Amino acid sequence: MAYYRATGSIPPKRHTQHPDGEGGLYYEELMGEEGFSSDSSLLYHREIPSEITASEIWELPDQTLTANHPLKPMHLQPHRLFGEDDAAVAEVDAVQGRRLLLGNGDVRISYVVAGAVSPWYRNAVGDELVYVERGAGRVETVFGSLEVAKGDYVVMPRATTHRWLPASSADAADGSVLRLYVCEASSHIQPPKRYLSKHGQLLEHAPYCERDLRGPQGPLLAEDVGAERGESTEVLVRHRGNGPGGVVGTRFTYPFHPLDVVGWDGCLYPYVFNIADYEPITGRVHQPPPVHQVWEGWNFVVCNFVPRKVDYHPLSIPVPYYHSNVDSDEVMFYVDGDYEARKGSGIGRGSISLHPGGHAHGPQPGAYEKSIGIEYFDETAVMVDTFRPLEIGEGGLACDDGRYAWSWTGGR
Repeated sequence: MAYYRATGSIPPKRHTQHPDGEGGLYYEELMGEEGFSSDSSLLYHREIPSEITASEIWELPDQTLTANHPLKPMHLQPHRLFGEDDAAVAEVDAVQGRRLLLGNGDVRISYVVAGAVSPWYRNAVGDELVYVERGAGRVETVFGSLEVAKGDYVVMPRATTHRWLPASSADAADGSVLRLYVCEASSHIQPPKRYLSKHGQLLEHAPYCERDLRGPQGPLLAEDVGAERGESTEVLVRHRGNGPGGVVGTRFTYPFHPLDVVGWDGCLYPYVFNIADYEPITGRVHQPPPVHQVWEGWNFVVCNFVPRKVDYHPLSIPVPYYHSNVDSDEVMFYVDGDYEARKGSGIGRGSISLHPGGHAHGPQPGAYEKSIGIEYFDETAVMVDTFRPLEIGEGGLACDDGRYAWSWTGGR
C-alpha cells in the first residue's frame, strides 16, 4: 500500500550517517520491490542485518500437490483438520502448522488453527495475505506490532521477519487460538489497480480507504518483548528452490534478536484491514464478483462477500446466475452467515468450495426460485479466483467431503 509512514528514529536525509549515541552507527537497510524500481522502506538496525552464524535445511510442511483429475468441484471442510477443541492445538503454531489445501505456481492456500507462538519467520517467495477467521492475537514484525482479531486481513510483504502470538484465553473474547486462512503468493498483493490513482491513493469509488488500514505500532525492540538484544535467534525462511512447487525452507541463526529496528520510513510495510470496513457495492440486478474484489496478486484476485442489501429490480433473482469460469478456478471460504445459494449442498460455516474452470456452477436446486423477494444477505465469505488451474494439497485431500460434485443432481 503505497503511502508514506515514518516511525522511530531516522536521520534527516536517507543514506547518511545515523549515530547510535554510543559512538557507533545504526545500519541502514533498503527493503524494496522490483529491484529498486517500486515501493520501498528504509530500516535502521542496531546490528548488521546480513550477519548469520548458521544456515540449515528447514523441512517445510507438506507442499505436495495432486492434480484435480478427473475434474470435479469440491467441498473442503478445513475445521476437520484441527477439530474444535482448542486444547488439541496448544502446540500448533501459525507457520509450521499450516495444512496446504490448494495451490499452483501463483498462490497456495492453507489453513491452520494455532495455539502456540510461532517461530520467527519470513516468506522470501512472495507476499502473504492472512485472514483471521476466529480468535485474536498479535503479530510482531521488524516494522512494529499489529493487533489482530476476527475478520482482519493481514497483508505481509515479502521477506518481512515476523511471528504470530495467539492471545491468551483471558485476553481473547473470541477464543484463545487463531484460526487462519492463509494465501501465500508468488508475487505482491495490493488493492485492485482500478481503485488506485496513478500515485497509489485509493479513489472515491473504492469500497475502502486509507482510514480503514491499520499500520504497525513501533518501533518494537527485543527488550519490548522481554528478550535480550544479543540473544541468538533462529528465523525460518521460505524461499525459491527445487522443492515441490519450487519452494524450499532454510533455518538461519542470527547472533542477535531480530527486533533491532530503531526506526523506519517508506511506503512498504505490513498492515491490517478488517472485512467489516468493506463497503459493499450493490445494484438493481445481481452484481458480478469483481464488484466484491478487495485484493489482487499476479494471476489471482481476492474478493469478499459481506452482509448487504441485494438486488432491488422488481423481477430480480438475488442469488448468482449459473456461470462457467472459463478462465479461472473459484475458491470460496464461507466464514459466517447464511448462504442462500448453497442451501442443500452441505456447505456451511467453515466450508470451502472449489469450482474449477471447465465446470458450470451456481445455486443449488431450489435456491434460484426461493431467493426471489429476499432483500438482504447476511453472509461473510472470502473468495480467491486463480487464472491457472489449482491442484489439491494434502490438507485438501484430507478434508474433502467426497460428495459435493453430485449435489446439483438432487433426487435424480
